[in-house]
Amino acid sequence: MNERFLKACRREAVDCTPVWFMRQAGRYMQEYQAVRKKHSILEVCKTPELAAQVTLQPIERFPLDAAIIFADILLPLEPMGIRLEFTEGEGPVIHNPVRDRAAVDHLRVVDGDELEFVAAAIRQARRALAERVPLIGFAGAPFTLASYAIEGGGSKNFLYTKQFMYREPDAWHRLMDKLARVVTAYLRRQIHAGAQAIQLFDSWVGCLSPTDYAEYVLPHVQLIFTGLQREQVPLIHFGTGTSALLRLMREAGGDVIGVDWRVNLDEAWERMGFDVAIQGNLDPVVLLAPLHEIERRVEDVLRRAAGRPGHIFNLGHGILPNTPVESVAAVVDLVHKLSQR
Repeated sequence: MNERFLKACRREAVDCTPVWFMRQAGRYMQEYQAVRKKHSILEVCKTPELAAQVTLQPIERFPLDAAIIFADILLPLEPMGIRLEFTEGEGPVIHNPVRDRAAVDHLRVVDGDELEFVAAAIRQARRALAERVPLIGFAGAPFTLASYAIEGGGSKNFLYTKQFMYREPDAWHRLMDKLARVVTAYLRRQIHAGAQAIQLFDSWVGCLSPTDYAEYVLPHVQLIFTGLQREQVPLIHFGTGTSALLRLMREAGGDVIGVDWRVNLDEAWERMGFDVAIQGNLDPVVLLAPLHEIERRVEDVLRRAAGRPGHIFNLGHGILPNTPVESVAAVVDLVHKLSQR
């Protein structure tokens, strides 16, 4: 098996920098579009054969160093009692947002049985990958899940989330504790099904100040990483807009910290300490730039990593839907070629 990715997670020497992309299976690929013409996003997520098929699409197309199971971060909310719908053009909509203590108390703490379809997809994807590359499992982090649940969907200012956090701190911590326990059980189920690494996505946590992160988020994320340590697979901790939170995220846990493009990779690594691996951090929009600009930006990220063991090349967030397939191929080839040791 190509173990570059797993070695880099452990900060071991590799022959060249491993690369994979968030949302590497998605709308920019015709193969994915063909599946989505026949099936909704939830149908793909809940049908193991389809989820495994989509997981492998980018692996068949590009020489990537890892696959990531196709799923959605919001899947654990449904069995907890939250009514979730994906609407065309609007994204996820939650019909019973959680905005008081009673709603928090009503949420169930589930152990993962209700999400067995994700474990089944992982088992099928592992068989189909035939040990070509490792398979990553993932989940949304408690703050990001809580924000969706409270806001009822996407948000720009997280008004309801922060109001709830400040006005009802006891209820907030109860909500975050429930989510942390559900996410821990869900990720453990993924590992036991065959996921060889795990990524925790805290996509929205960058809206918080360091003080708020330390008080309202850090203990609950710590619970997840502490609970998964004994599973002995690499744990990746990712957020966006987190340049002010990196030291705290490091404290919260993870063998690898994922960073976005709003902070230079060398500065981020220095801030966290070089005894942790780092993942990132090309701006996804660069993939829509001319080839010479893509090459310049890839070179810059690699130069900042300076060949230090423990760098995994990725975007600062997911591949955008209108990204040219040729640009994705170019970045994979550039990373491997420019980082050869």
